[in-house]
Amino acid sequence: MFALITLAGVRAGLALRRMMPTNLLLDALHTRRGLKWGPVAMLLAVPYLLGAFVCAGLAGQDGAGWLDVLVLLCFWNAMKFLIAGPATLLRLLVVRRREAQIRRRVAREFDEASIDEVEPELVATR
Repeated sequence: MFALITLAGVRAGLALRRMMPTNLLLDALHTRRGLKWGPVAMLLAVPYLLGAFVCAGLAGQDGAGWLDVLVLLCFWNAMKFLIAGPATLLRLLVVRRREAQIRRRVAREFDEASIDEVEPELVATR
């Protein structure tokens, strides 16, 4: 029974993940091409925080309880974007460092391979 409930929860979460625009944008940010856009995406937190403050003010005046859900949603999305900015920058630094190491290794192997090919020719001409 516990496994069935867990499976249903995971499937519901995955279905909702595909429909939420902020999650789609965050998934795109965490690709290799999107990592550089993390700090720009942090700016999207500003409208979400503004929306949270406006909804909180309206909920305080009106007393509409459903606005509290919007406050939580806007605040949650703002935090996701505020955290995604530095996280993508760190990942970009790690990826670029790894790519530089690979480039150096390939260049070193290419140089060693070209030296191995050239040396027999030099020995034969001497």
